[in-house]
Amino acid sequence: MYQVVPGGAGGTVTDIIPKQKHTRDSRPLVGAGVIGLVLVIAAVTAWCYYIASLRKAELLKTQLLDLNKDGYIIRNQGGSIVFRMDFRSGTLDLDSCSKEGEILRCERTTDRKLKFFIETVRPKDTVQCYRVRWEELVPDFPVEHAMTYKFAHWYGGAVSAVQHWPISISGQEAPKPFVTSDIYSNRNEFGGILESYWLSSNATAIKINNSVPFHLGWNDTEKTMYFQARYNDSPFKPNPGEAPCAELSYRVCVGSDVTSIHKYMVRRYFNKPYKVPAKVMFEHPIWSTWALHKRDITQEKLLSFAANIREHKFNCSHLGLDDGYTRHYGDFEFDPIKFPNASAMFQKLKSDGFQISLWVHPFVNYDSENFHTCVQRGLLVREPTGRLPALVQWWNGIGGILDFTNPEARDWFASQLRSLRSKYGVSSFKFEAGETNYLPWKFSTKNPIRDPSFFTRRYTEMAIHYNDRAEMRSGYQSQNISCFFRPIDRDSVWGYELGLKSLIPTVLTISILGYQFILPDMIGGNAYLNHTVGDRVLPDRELYIRWLELSAFMPSMQFSIPPWEYDNEVVEIARKYTAIRERIVAPRVLELAGEVVNTGDPIIRPLWWIATGDETAYKIDSQFLIGDDLMVAPVLEPGKQERDIYLPAGHWNSYKGERFDLKEPLHLTDYPVDLDEIAYFLWV
Repeated sequence: MYQVVPGGAGGTVTDIIPKQKHTRDSRPLVGAGVIGLVLVIAAVTAWCYYIASLRKAELLKTQLLDLNKDGYIIRNQGGSIVFRMDFRSGTLDLDSCSKEGEILRCERTTDRKLKFFIETVRPKDTVQCYRVRWEELVPDFPVEHAMTYKFAHWYGGAVSAVQHWPISISGQEAPKPFVTSDIYSNRNEFGGILESYWLSSNATAIKINNSVPFHLGWNDTEKTMYFQARYNDSPFKPNPGEAPCAELSYRVCVGSDVTSIHKYMVRRYFNKPYKVPAKVMFEHPIWSTWALHKRDITQEKLLSFAANIREHKFNCSHLGLDDGYTRHYGDFEFDPIKFPNASAMFQKLKSDGFQISLWVHPFVNYDSENFHTCVQRGLLVREPTGRLPALVQWWNGIGGILDFTNPEARDWFASQLRSLRSKYGVSSFKFEAGETNYLPWKFSTKNPIRDPSFFTRRYTEMAIHYNDRAEMRSGYQSQNISCFFRPIDRDSVWGYELGLKSLIPTVLTISILGYQFILPDMIGGNAYLNHTVGDRVLPDRELYIRWLELSAFMPSMQFSIPPWEYDNEVVEIARKYTAIRERIVAPRVLELAGEVVNTGDPIIRPLWWIATGDETAYKIDSQFLIGDDLMVAPVLEPGKQERDIYLPAGHWNSYKGERFDLKEPLHLTDYPVDLDEIAYFLWV
């Protein structure tokens, strides 16, 4: 048989092609062809999918950040991973993601809509920053990210009862409100000075936005810190009229070294003091009645205390009259029994050259004459409905707490301080408390506040008019108050829990958080009953001496237990170190204090400040720098008259006159330091 088939343009062409039947043997060839075709299609599909995956992978990269459905990582310029964040509140649907310039956006998780973006910002050649925001659209749904901290040593966050440098995380803690608290009474909470800022030794920093209802938790097994935003079961509140939709937003910045990235973050995100406190505060010690007399202070005891300071020929920046001078807490007048002639007492003290500061607080106890006035005028923080004042319990009783969001309450409190100043010539005030743990869990204020710690900020503002000599113990976004900030009371013990060893880590932490005018509490601690070495009435003598030596090299120093409570040798050691302070320390500290106004750089600095690539320097918690050229190494162990000292590379002169010219760091093992000595080294 023959078949005619169409030809070309020239007409019909007849091809003689035999038409054959398919035999049974040819059928496998057809099957193989079909399989081959399927394989080709699959290969093409796989190739297209691979190309699409490459494009998606490229889409989900921005600079040195790689985003995936479960989180993201950031690398440094050398390609090493320096930061990792995992998403714990949802898995991103990557098909909902898009890239517009330097912004990555995603619109869904695998089960709901959301608003998510990461924006790359390069503010400097040496700094790369990423703005991250995850906003829930469902009310009362928390946002939680988990930061891995195993890549580096971390610093910052908040002061704590057990303070280490760098941060030491132990155990597991579900996310809890990151708000100011009195850690003397609540030792597992965050401290009275805190900022949502952390810095790592691999030159990475993270700053949580102030608008976030921020909760912090951790897990030392997973080596993670949990950053959570939520309104449910929380003291944080959304703005009036807004749905409680949580938003977690923050910036991660990566630099070339830990010092330079911290300098950038401080200049960009922290308030700075607008002035330097009084020069005498840096030069001469403060003397306080508290640790010596507690609440059992009287006119006679105060005058005797002042007379002893003069008799032993010590200088005094000011004399602090602490708790116990009023009849009731909330009064602003002297107890006429304990202080029968307060006016004459102040005149005597002034004629003897003493400036006096008074202890004040935000509480008005129910037995104070001012309680009724404050209730009638609506000056106190109220319960959630706003109809009644909220009663709170604090360490000196039960009462109300002034509402510092209320301009009228602020004016009333300020008028009481002005009255004390004008009537008695009071020079300044020691502002006690201010932490949010003294607010009720649920409360209302005249002007609503989203973040409870904003109450702390409002309270610290009351010190502005007295900041030449004022003292605060709490702070949140308060660096520009420009007064001295004091960590919570120390116990008269050696260890890291509110003891001598906690001082350097605490001061370094406060410095990293932007507070540079630091008063490291009273020399020897507060001598609280059952919180002293051996349960003594006075702090241990050796502890007192070592504490004195360390305090002499801090921005300010404070006596309460006077050295003459011990013996003449202790008095002579105290005279020696107040003289060293005036001659060597104060001039340097004052120079650095002047620079703080412009830069925000720490006065008290960690060793890594000048040794940025030194792994050992990242972990040292018993030495510190004043500026870049004075390194201090106190003895912090009982019974020791020697210590190991780490000297960074450079040219150093010791206080003994030794010269060290070092091309690399040096460990000085068992370096002799007598009881009346503190080791310090000057950069040549």
